[in-house]
Amino acid sequence: MSKSDLAARLIFHCRREAIEAHLTIVFTVLAIARDLQASTGWSIKKIIQTLEPLRHVTISGHQIEAEPTISTEAAELLNALGRQTCATQD
Repeated sequence: MSKSDLAARLIFHCRREAIEAHLTIVFTVLAIARDLQASTGWSIKKIIQTLEPLRHVTISGHQIEAEPTISTEAAELLNALGRQTCATQD
């Protein structure tokens, strides 16, 4: 996995507590990413690209929560992770 997969950027910390908190988050994200890869057989990049459209919609400059249309590929991924989808559309 690369930094671009998670849109990460360098963060500089100067206190021990901040460094430990940052490393905890980084290691947690890496553990989740490895689990997703092992559960699905997909790369993190493919998982992110597949689920990206499900995040939110923007209409006329306003961010709106809406019921997303779940693609067949996204439904396969969610089902591989043990989640049930109501309907699949492509």
